[in-house]
Amino acid sequence: MDLANLIKIMTPAIIAFTVGIAITPLLTHHLYAHRAWKKKPGKQTLSGEEAVEFNKLHKEREREVPRMGGIVIWGSAVITIFGTGLVALMWPTAATVKMDFLSRAQTWIPLFALVIGAIVGLANDILDIYYDGNGLSLKRRLVVVISSSLFIGWWFYEKLGIVSIGIPFGEPLVIGWLIIPFFVVLSLSLYASGIIDGIDGLAGGVFAMIFSAYAGIALAQNQIDIAAFSAMLVGAILAFLWFNVPPARFFMTETGTMALTLTLATIAFMTDTLGGGIGVAVLPIIGFLLVATVASTILQELSKRILGRKLFRIAPLHHHFEAIGWSGPKVTMRYWILGAVFAFFGVLLALVG
Repeated sequence: MDLANLIKIMTPAIIAFTVGIAITPLLTHHLYAHRAWKKKPGKQTLSGEEAVEFNKLHKEREREVPRMGGIVIWGSAVITIFGTGLVALMWPTAATVKMDFLSRAQTWIPLFALVIGAIVGLANDILDIYYDGNGLSLKRRLVVVISSSLFIGWWFYEKLGIVSIGIPFGEPLVIGWLIIPFFVVLSLSLYASGIIDGIDGLAGGVFAMIFSAYAGIALAQNQIDIAAFSAMLVGAILAFLWFNVPPARFFMTETGTMALTLTLATIAFMTDTLGGGIGVAVLPIIGFLLVATVASTILQELSKRILGRKLFRIAPLHHHFEAIGWSGPKVTMRYWILGAVFAFFGVLLALVG
């Protein structure tokens, strides 16, 4: 294994972590000084009713813990990727040019997804805090996810020539232009999983393990810039997590979850047939906890409508565990353990499949 490539992958992670740790005190001072918590604490169900069980557990915390902690993640990531690129541009040496991982072939599209998600998520959080307290409507957020995913899916199809999905232990499944709507559906599914951001430390740990897995997959495919980009996100998430472990200094909220889920969809595609691998097919394994989060919510709604009763005390699943008596830290630690296990098996399948 090339030592220079390993250094190129690890360096952005270290820089992003350091930057994230450095900018957090300034950010948290601003968030607390401006009382950046929800104007209307508590949540509603999909049918518009008060989420009674959830609000018993978390409503008071939402009155005192700031939102927009996801700024630490994408802020340190953006500083890192543009910072290394600027250094390579201004002081071009063999070492600085090697460290530059902002490339049209591999990282422009993931960076685009990260920035779009960050900006729209930030707008939602600002409205949630300072204006009507309801944020951007779900319809408007879905329009952004769908439109940006259509563009990225088109780019994959038209510019990069991606027309198939990798299948473990088999030949790629050729679907032609349907790759575009397929990517849209994948992005929407991952965006829905952003509701995993509900307990101190939970989302940060889960996403760190998922992006670590894709950094390893990209490295195995010799897509070094994507591996560096994924590792950079891991470093940025760990910086966020340093301050988000119980009791959390702030919540990730939409500006973090929207950025990360859109980026994850893009990286999964970049590590699929484009890299000669199966990055999409292993996503349900690597991100199994995200799948469980969305599935539990869907099953809860179906059960209420069809059977007239709830399947879980609260949906998504991690709040159900809280409702039956598990402490928040216990849920978080067990999700971290499961996240590591699923990430390991997902990477293993990607490497041998």
